[in-house]
Amino acid sequence: MVSRLLLSSIRNSHLQNFPSLSFNPITTKTPTLKPLYFSSPFSTHHQPTPTCPPLLKLTHKDWLSPTEVLKIFDNLKEPNALISVLNQYSARKDYKPTEPLFTLVINKLADAQDFDSIDNIMEKLKREKACRLSDSFFQNLIKKYGHVGGRIKRAIETLFSMPEYGTWPSVKTFNIVLSLLVANKLFDVVHEVYGKAPKLGIEIEACTLNILIKGLCENGKLESAFQVFDEFPKQGCKPNLRTFSTLMHGLCEKEKVDEAFELMGRMEKEGIEADAVSYNILISGLRKQGKVEDGVRLLKMMKRNGCYPNAGSYQEVLYGFLDAERFMDAKQLMGTMILERFSPSFDSYKKLIHGFCKEKLVREVDWALKHMVHHGFVPKMGMWKQMVQCVCHRNNTCDPVLLGEIVNS
Repeated sequence: MVSRLLLSSIRNSHLQNFPSLSFNPITTKTPTLKPLYFSSPFSTHHQPTPTCPPLLKLTHKDWLSPTEVLKIFDNLKEPNALISVLNQYSARKDYKPTEPLFTLVINKLADAQDFDSIDNIMEKLKREKACRLSDSFFQNLIKKYGHVGGRIKRAIETLFSMPEYGTWPSVKTFNIVLSLLVANKLFDVVHEVYGKAPKLGIEIEACTLNILIKGLCENGKLESAFQVFDEFPKQGCKPNLRTFSTLMHGLCEKEKVDEAFELMGRMEKEGIEADAVSYNILISGLRKQGKVEDGVRLLKMMKRNGCYPNAGSYQEVLYGFLDAERFMDAKQLMGTMILERFSPSFDSYKKLIHGFCKEKLVREVDWALKHMVHHGFVPKMGMWKQMVQCVCHRNNTCDPVLLGEIVNS
């Protein structure tokens, strides 16, 4: 049983303890909340007419089932009418607040960017405590505040106010908030929120630590990320494939590819099999160092290890060939990709055609152009100029056959 003292501590502290947010342009000021039932804040909104068929039932004395009520609100096309209809329904004797009803209303208001009304609804629900709200309800609400409204501070406040509604957040809900903060690059706030997990009774899991590691890696704090990595056994967690892949990516971004390979070896010793994403991270790291042949060997090794390459695997090696201006090798690899039913990127075709034009390899230009068009890409004007100049390079004359083939592509 959670003590009343703990609940009081959360209630008194969760709104003030995030100083990092006060300097961030993403956050918004929490509006002054007004009772939901009074219509004055919404007097400028469109008022539904009682003759509208879906709303006509609200004027009857016949008892409305929760399903009928949901249909009425679901059929409302004007978001401005939601609050007045909700007030009308709440005045009936058969008014029964339910989680599905308020989920539907909140979703519609969020889509209309009417977050002030959502704040009022939540304040009324907290005050009246007439409807029990689940953890899933708050997950949806937090996503609406964060992803749809960009109200990061309100998303955090909602997490820490959940006990006031009689609902304690799960670790999944907690992780949603952490992911939201990482996605918005609020790295300092991530650790503020993480440090308050015990107040919510949250038991840290591997996913939680992975989110922290991702945030630290994206913020360039690789050493701190490895400190979190060392926390796994202390928290009773085991690192997983995502943990190692994130750290490997961070190492490669710092050009520490050798250390990334060592980490992969440690991962395999712990019985975690590498997937295509893990190999792609290493191939990309090798490419950025100009080690194209090492990337080719790693591509072959992953096949031998039973991990079949995906489009990203081939694409990284292909970019390596193109960066090194090994255009015939790039063409051969493109052919392999096409046989494997992978589509090379537009940028790959653009670079390959540019390279072939530079080396006046007209037949190869024709080959690349035909495959490019076959995969749904349209050359831009600059590419057409390059190709025409390539065909017409000899003594300022054009090869009419090849020019016709290129134009007809």
